[in-house]
Amino acid sequence: MKLAYLAVAALTLAGCATTSTETATAPVAPVTVHSAEAYERDRQAILAMQGEYAVTFDFREMVPIAEGYELAEPKLTPAREVVVVVKDTGDFIMLQHLLIAGEGDNPFIVKHWRQDWRYEPATVLAFRGFDDWTVEDVAAADRAGAWSQTVYQVDDSPRYAAVAPWTHDADGNATWEPPVSWRPLPRRDDTTRDDYDVIAAVNRHTVTSWGWIHEQDNSKLALEDGVAHELVREVGVNTYRNTDLSNGQAALDYWDATHEYWALVRARFEALETDGTRRFHIEDDAEGTLLYGPVLEAGQRVLFGLSDAETAFEDAATYLDSQITIIE
Repeated sequence: MKLAYLAVAALTLAGCATTSTETATAPVAPVTVHSAEAYERDRQAILAMQGEYAVTFDFREMVPIAEGYELAEPKLTPAREVVVVVKDTGDFIMLQHLLIAGEGDNPFIVKHWRQDWRYEPATVLAFRGFDDWTVEDVAAADRAGAWSQTVYQVDDSPRYAAVAPWTHDADGNATWEPPVSWRPLPRRDDTTRDDYDVIAAVNRHTVTSWGWIHEQDNSKLALEDGVAHELVREVGVNTYRNTDLSNGQAALDYWDATHEYWALVRARFEALETDGTRRFHIEDDAEGTLLYGPVLEAGQRVLFGLSDAETAFEDAATYLDSQITIIE
């Protein structure tokens, strides 16, 4: 993050370096025209992330920055996930992760994180700390040939977003790596500590022949009077290996039963990004009693036939509306 600050400072100083007799004109970056072949190659890389996976979530604090900071214990968690394509309209692809908990033919299914990919997006979400979000315009040069990835939490509230192009190597591997963006604390920390306020992260995806890897280069920042103080740097490597899961059908059955309910929940959050709102606040507690817990519980009622999608959403909307505030 410090490197990012230095880069911004350097650009600012460069932009101010003018003589007394002339006015500096900011250069306009050319907008690149991308081929249909490149566009389709990107799409296939994104779509390749669907499937059944043995997953490893591996997070390790590596570099203490603040004086006296003691590194937290590594967190290594195995999991099994099914990733399904919810929407594919060409320039927009929605992938939903479904987490399988338990063995046997009737495991417990958790609607996990979601990733939305949009080609050449006009806007992108930005986290500002303390549960505040803004909708930011994307410059034409930055969106040309690029894709935004927006990640959403288990309750479909936003988690983070960024914009970058895909790159493809001669061996068929594809990588998407955006600039640093901010995100809220992960629940693994939000439930156990309060010494920092935001993660500044590089969020890298690489798709291979055997699966895909989700890397994170994280800086944990404490915010004080508008100033960010870096505590520690963390590396996250989430590995998704193609696997034939013995109970993967249970995840598909869960999604078939609940997808109409979750479409209604998504629409409530999507409106914040598309109705002209520029800044909003989403309140929640780390334990999930305010938002994600009730929203997930309403989905379970649909799964077990105790409620229809519309009635369950009416119940969930009570919690959503109480936690969402439009700022401007």
